[in-house]
Amino acid sequence: MSNDAFKAAMSRLAAGVVLVTAQEPPLDPHDPLAPAGENVGMTATAFLSVSLDPPLVLVSLRTGARMDDLLDEQPLWAVSVLTESQRHIAGRFSMKGRISDRLLFEDIPYVRGEVTGAPLVGGALATLECRTEQRVTAGDHTLVIGRVLTAELPSAEGGPLMYFRGRYRQLG
Repeated sequence: MSNDAFKAAMSRLAAGVVLVTAQEPPLDPHDPLAPAGENVGMTATAFLSVSLDPPLVLVSLRTGARMDDLLDEQPLWAVSVLTESQRHIAGRFSMKGRISDRLLFEDIPYVRGEVTGAPLVGGALATLECRTEQRVTAGDHTLVIGRVLTAELPSAEGGPLMYFRGRYRQLG
């Protein structure tokens, strides 16, 4: 089977779109004057609920990607479930050869998670704060299983942003 055939087949599976975020730890955690770490974010469509008791979710990260490296270093991260009107956010954080994360977050409304300190996108359908429980190598990806520490519903407006056949879509 070819990679192209596999990609084409999997593109027929509609998926919700989320923004996975985390905050890099300070350069020197023992120095209160050291600069804070940068916010990091990435768009993901391979995200799912794993367990209700305990509450666990899974995100698939390309091995060696910045988010994979960061979550290997520190265990706290967050997820914002994007609405159909937040397509620009999904596109911005999925670009190859993109600009710095600091600039990517510059004009996006967000609050810091109370538990993780990670950015939570304003107006998202749902936000989750997580702590990594397990990392599993799976081919060219790392499956990160996180315990959900907080779950909020900041917005009831609009439908979910979906990804289908290589494009962002809306329900209906």
